Amino acid sequence: TTAAYDLGAKDVIMLWRDDYCTREHWLRADDSLFDGVYSWDAERLNTLAKEGAGYISIAAADPENLKGVDQERQRRYSIASNRDLKDFYNLEMTNGFPWCVASVPITAWAEKVFPELKGEEANEKLWETIFKMVRITEDGDAVEAWKEHCGNLERRAKVLNEMNLESVHYKNSLGTDLVVELPENCRWLAGGDTSKAGFKFVANMPTEEIFSAPKRDGVNGVLYSARPLVLNGNIVDGIRFEFENGKIVKATAEKGGEVLNKALDTDENSRYLGEIALVPYDSPISNSKITFFNTLFDENASCHFAFGEAYPSSIEGGDDMTEEELFERGINATAGVHVDFMVGTEDLSITGKTRDGKEVVIFENGNFVF
Repeated sequence: TTAAYDLGAKDVIMLWRDDYCTREHWLRADDSLFDGVYSWDAERLNTLAKEGAGYISIAAADPENLKGVDQERQRRYSIASNRDLKDFYNLEMTNGFPWCVASVPITAWAEKVFPELKGEEANEKLWETIFKMVRITEDGDAVEAWKEHCGNLERRAKVLNEMNLESVHYKNSLGTDLVVELPENCRWLAGGDTSKAGFKFVANMPTEEIFSAPKRDGVNGVLYSARPLVLNGNIVDGIRFEFENGKIVKATAEKGGEVLNKALDTDENSRYLGEIALVPYDSPISNSKITFFNTLFDENASCHFAFGEAYPSSIEGGDDMTEEELFERGINATAGVHVDFMVGTEDLSITGKTRDGKEVVIFENGNFVF
């Protein structure tokens, strides 16, 4: 709070949640509450977003905190919140305000990551690990190290943009064999963005990804997950997707398949991809060999996709386009979800086809070739 005021904040509004209260709400609240957002909550979030307020979300949860909760309640509430908080989510997705998601340890999460440790010992180990992942060390200037890292990501994104890719082809030994077309004038983004008021921000700490959006109806083939996914307070693992003309026509999982398909059925656009992200296998989070059971970390250890809504900034001028204009250009502009899932492996190969017909190698043995 003090740091925010020191930086000139007009006001600092802090909201608090915990696993116990969250679980009780989903299990025991009146069923009617999952079809709408309280009017005062909607007014608060939508109004602050329109004013350009910055948002910092410090998220931590037991990865299986909502195991056993009615998935239909979660699906209904996703639909309701996207309707009632439309202004907030639109401005978030189009850089209307600066935002950042980070995580700090809580015991239930720390003990899941380090099952051999308990209590404070697990928490302390997770603190140390998080510091490493966001480049906080005892030596050197952490802020400068972070800026240098973001600059390196931006330089690699520039190389991808200069390739002018029409499509990319993913293959690995898990069975992934997927061709992903890219919309014309697509942008590869990394290292942060700039809000409409001119504030530079990085949406995720840590971040290792360079991302864009696939062409909505241009994804075909088979795709396997490489890491567990925490989805709506449940663990989903061993995912296999089949795509036809952009749509996930079949989705199975060795664990959590019902949870996965409920999310995919949120609305008519949730079975289409909204994000394609490249992360080298040889990166700090991946090299730690830790499964974090937290998408913020796990997605930055592995190449990933997201099903659901796309970031409009993934194409030139997208932040200023209407939903209809974005759909016309092949962007999955609206969906009730945006769920990242990890697909990168040590043997992943990605080859690209440029718009002038050249074939280029992008990934070899899980890593960038440039």
